[in-house]
This record gives sequence, C-alpha cells and structure tokens, in this order.
Amino acid sequence: MKNPIAERITDFLKQFHPFSSIEYVDLLNIAKNARVIYLEKKEVLFKINDSTHDCFYVVANGAVGLSLTSDSDEILIDKCDEGDILGLRPFFAKDNYLMTAKAREESILYAIPIEIFKPIVASNVSVLNFVLQSFASNTRNPYDKSHKGKLLSENIIHDESTTEIQHFQPIKYTLNPITASPNDIVKFVAQTMSSRKIGSIIIQENRLPIGIVTDKDLRSKIATGLHSIDVSIDKIMSSPVITVSENLSIAEAQIMMLKYNVGHLCVTKDGTVHSEITGIISEHDIVVAQANNPGVLLKEAKRAKKVYELKVIREKVIDLIQNSIDKNIPINHISSIVAEINIAITRKAIELSIEKMETPPPARFAWINIGSQGRKEQLLLTDQDNALVFEDVSDDKYDDVKKYFLEIGEKVTKKLNKIGYSYCEAQMMANNSMWCKSLTDWKSQFKGWINTPGDKGILINTIFFDYDFVYGDVKLIDALTETIFKESSDNQIFFAFLGTDALKNPPPLGFFRQFLVESDGEHKDTFDIKSRAILSLVDAARLLTISYNVRNINNTANRFLKLAELDSKNAIIYEACAEAFLILLKFRTEEGLKNSSDGRYLDLNELSKLDKLKLKNTFAPINEVQDIIKNKFQLTYFT
Repeated sequence: MKNPIAERITDFLKQFHPFSSIEYVDLLNIAKNARVIYLEKKEVLFKINDSTHDCFYVVANGAVGLSLTSDSDEILIDKCDEGDILGLRPFFAKDNYLMTAKAREESILYAIPIEIFKPIVASNVSVLNFVLQSFASNTRNPYDKSHKGKLLSENIIHDESTTEIQHFQPIKYTLNPITASPNDIVKFVAQTMSSRKIGSIIIQENRLPIGIVTDKDLRSKIATGLHSIDVSIDKIMSSPVITVSENLSIAEAQIMMLKYNVGHLCVTKDGTVHSEITGIISEHDIVVAQANNPGVLLKEAKRAKKVYELKVIREKVIDLIQNSIDKNIPINHISSIVAEINIAITRKAIELSIEKMETPPPARFAWINIGSQGRKEQLLLTDQDNALVFEDVSDDKYDDVKKYFLEIGEKVTKKLNKIGYSYCEAQMMANNSMWCKSLTDWKSQFKGWINTPGDKGILINTIFFDYDFVYGDVKLIDALTETIFKESSDNQIFFAFLGTDALKNPPPLGFFRQFLVESDGEHKDTFDIKSRAILSLVDAARLLTISYNVRNINNTANRFLKLAELDSKNAIIYEACAEAFLILLKFRTEEGLKNSSDGRYLDLNELSKLDKLKLKNTFAPINEVQDIIKNKFQLTYFT
C-alpha cells in the first residue's frame, strides 16, 4: 500500500546531500519513520542545555535560526534554510544541546530518528564521507560552495567572530602498543595483558596487523570454555583488525567505532593493514580526550555528589585553559566558558550546603558573584568574592532568617575554599554579616554608597557594581539592580567620585616610555599588570556603562563593545579598549599558567621585544578612555 506522505518526503530528501547518495528504498524507509513538525514563527525547537532529542531535523520549508546567549543577548550564529540539516548533536554525543534552534518564520521540518539513520551511515560510504567532511570543514554541507552552513550545534566553543572545534581535534592514543604473534599461547598473552594493565593487544606478523584480542574475547571465548587457554592466540582473535591513519580526530574515531561496531582501532602509518602498526585507540582514549571538554565538565559539575569531585573538575579547568591557549582560542571565549563552569561548581556547592541544613531555606534568596567573578573574568585560581540577598521578612523573623543564611554562606565558602577558591582577604563573602542581608537592607546599603560616596564607599561600590546572579531567585537581583540605576541616574556627585576613582591609575609608562614597575617588596622590578593596566580599563568600562544605564552586561570587553554601539563618536576608542583588555587578560593568564600563580606580576625580562611592544600598545587606549571620562564628567586628576 502506497504511503503518499512518505513518498513526498522521500522525493524532497533525495534532492539534498547526503540523502541523494541513499538508495530509494532505504530513503523511503527513513521517510516512513520520519515525523512532520510545524513551527510557528519564534517557536523554539530546542534550547541550549536541553536534553538531546532522539532525532535530527531537515528543514522542508521556512527557516530556523541557531543562536547563542551571551550576557542576556541572543546572538544569531547561522540560519538553516530548505534542505539544511540541524540537531545532529545526539548522533555524535550524549551531552545536551549547545545552541538554541528557533523558527525565524513559519516552518515545516522533518524529524528523522537517529536509530533509523545510523545503519545508513555505517553501510553507505558516501554518507559517511559526507559526515566526515562536514566535521573536518566545520560545515553542514561541504558540497555546497554558496551555503555550507556552520556545524555550530554539534560541539564547539563559540565567539562572535570565531568558531573553534574542540571535540574534533586529533585524538591522543597509545603509541607503539604491545603486540603478540599469532602463534603465541592465549595463557601468556592474557598474562601480558594483565601485567601491563591493558585491555587489548594487537596480533601482528612482520609489524603488520592481522587481528586483535580484547578482554571481551577472553571472557566470551576462554572463560566460557569455548576454547582452551592453551590454544594459540590466532584461534580467538578478531580479524581483520580495523585500521585507521595517524592524526585521527575524536569525531572520526567515534564514527569508525560506530561504523564497525568495535571498541578499538589500530593506527598504522597509512591507515591500512598493509603498513606498520604505530598505535591503538580505545573507547577509553575517547573518554579521556573529552574529559576536559566544557560540556563534559559542566555535566560532571551538575552530577557531583561530593566536594572532592568538584575539586577535580576545577583542576581540570586549568588544563582546559592551557589547551585552549595552546590552540589560540580567543581569550574572551575561554573566560566565558570558564565562568560557566565556575558558576556550575558554585551552584552545586550551594545545593550540597542546603542538603546539609536541617531545614530548607526559610525565605527566597539569591547568591551573587562579585568582582572579577561577577564580570566573568576569573580564569585562574583567585580568591572568592560573593554575597547573598534574601527576601524581606517580618522583624520578629529577621534574626533567625539571617542566621540561617549566614550558616549557608559559611558552608558554601568553606566548600569553595576546599575546591580551590581561596577565602577573600577582605572578607567580602556571603558568610560575612555585611554581605548577607535582606533586599531592603541591600537597597539601603547601595543608596548610602551612591548618595553619600566616600573613599571607602567608592571602593566597595566598584566591586558591587560587578555582580552576577548565580543561584536562587533572580527577581531579588532584578529589584536590587532597579534601585541601583534609579539612585545613580544623573547623580553628579556619585559619578564625580566614581570618575576620580577610575582616573587613579594613568597609563603605566614613565617619561621615557619605560614600564612603571614595583620599586620594592616581594615583587620588586616586576610589572603589576592588574593594578597598573587591567583595573584601569575595568573601572572605566564600569563607570561609562552605568552612566549610559547599561544593564546586565558586566564583562569588561563586552561593556566596551556596547559603549561603541551607544557612542559612535568614540567607537574606535572603545573597540580599542576591548581589544587591549583581552590582550592584557591573556598576558596575565599565560603568566599564571606558567608560574602556577594568579599571574598578576610579570617579569618583563622574560618577555620578547614583540611582547613588550604589544603590552605597551595596550596602554594607549587607557589614556584615551580616561580623557573621555575627564571630559564627560568634567574631571581632572585633582578632582
């Protein structure tokens, strides 16, 4: 009996790659199992962090946008039109979606079940090659010269101008693996595998692979009595062995294992059984290769049950940063990812702390990060800066409620300290009564800082204007933000004090353009990149965005880019400030990684002439933006 809907879907699919390479009968079977989905304009198909679906999608009519969210802004990355494929992520990974797919107009999609399509990939070389070429070129359709599309929804790290595949870098594997000859006795091969703690061994003749034996073979063929332990190994080996070439990517390794339904791949010089063995790839190697993948680390943080598990994750973040630096991934990209992992770790620390309390929270509350954490610029292991806001309660309950949340603050900060985030020397943490308050008390605190600013008040204000919601009820933070911007609007005294604070560190060059270094103390003759350069840009960006009533953008580089949009006259300066800040942040990060420190103090003698010049060039935008501040707020250095 004919199925007109399935036939119509088949006729549509066969116009596009890779479906055009599939036999009609197989394509018809796919179409029979496909579902037709209708999306209204702006309707969401899937969101970032949603669990992956059991199917991928083909746009039949209309258009679907793929987007990321950055500092509350939705950034459109790519648009899928008729014939485009999206949502392939569950085919290759079990992690959640990394992007949001939303209809840009009324659209019709065909949902194709993953399990129906898998055998096609495994048996059809053309389809497999299409998939491999797609990932190798980071495009949805490598055969389309005019509209390749970006494979951003699969597994990448994203920046507004740059995309970088992490998951599809060359996989690290065992070089020069242990091998055995076909006439070796199973008993002795098994003993070798046990003593060497390996789960497989390649069988070779003249260094050419002819088979492989794994733990599974020993269990299914020897332990069951099917063969004697004294037979030669060639009697139980799997042959032929699946061979691959060197420099295989993680994705390619996964696909090859999927295609041949194996857990090991033999690496040879030219990728065939006719060349010398150089290595072996196991499923374990793939797991290890993905261990520092951002998505994996986030997933591990959400699943953690103990503090030590979170500590391990935080230690892996350092490797993630180093690997990302080595691959020249943009530093703002890295800081954004690390910030999300830090937030996930903090959220889990809060959840574990609440579980340890005898009773649930007596009121709504919100945990916020402040300072560099609040700006999502904390890459290296620095100290904690956080605070807690709880909803207003009656006077007779206030003391008990505050005591409860101070105890929560104590438990969380203690856990974070064990994980690797040291205590703040200034005690700016949620376990401090000053930084654990009701919403009304926080509003009063900010009103005091804003309307009666003083030196100490300004110092605290600058830190608390850089806050980021982490856990709890975000409405409490929204209410606090509303008060802050209401009180600061057209407040000339406040901006004068804040502006003067932003001018306290002029560009760090002496009369002859030499670097201003520390003159004494532990860090004598080093350059304090934080206080002499980075903070100047941080302070300037904060002040100017507040004056423009810019909300929910706390990252310094993003603040400058937003200012460039709002003030076209000075756009070039603001863009230069954003670039300078990211260069300085990278200098500090690299210094910290090299010396296992916070990277604050640079030894200029270790910098090349080019790096010194690059560092000096970041100071010019500092001077220019400080001139903007002086003119905008009518300030001098003597205000």
